[in-house]
Amino acid sequence: MTASADLAADRLGTPELLRSVFRRHAAGVAVITAAGERPVGFTATSLSSVAAEPPLISFGAGTGSSSWPVLGAAEHVGVHILGEHQQELAATFARSGTDRFAAPTRWRNGPSGVPLLDGVLAWLVCRVVARIPAGDHRIMIAEVVSGEHGNPGRPLLYHQGHFTGLRD
Repeated sequence: MTASADLAADRLGTPELLRSVFRRHAAGVAVITAAGERPVGFTATSLSSVAAEPPLISFGAGTGSSSWPVLGAAEHVGVHILGEHQQELAATFARSGTDRFAAPTRWRNGPSGVPLLDGVLAWLVCRVVARIPAGDHRIMIAEVVSGEHGNPGRPLLYHQGHFTGLRD
């Protein structure tokens, strides 16, 4: 066995292996929001289109996160597609222990009271239809009920542990 094969065998099925492999997978960056006593939100790279008819999306939400109590009860969520100019916004919503909706974050109440972030490439408001247990997360399935294209621009990506943009 080679040294790299030994390392892979040692890490077989571990959280570290999963993280190291997915660092190599470039993912789009979104912010998921929900309304509660106070608005909540988090940065997500697990956003996926599920079906066109009906229009469904999915994302993973950690049950240990500060956002989970609100997300776990929310009827509607906001999904925001970030542009490459919004690295700081992505970092704000990825940080624990901060008021993610305080200045300089600009937002407003949208349909169904969902917090909508300003300046994003696009946003959706979705009705939660399922929360599927998956380890320390829940896979949220939600049906699109409204949305808009926002500012034109290039998407923000997450790759190798950093926010980045597309390269020409």
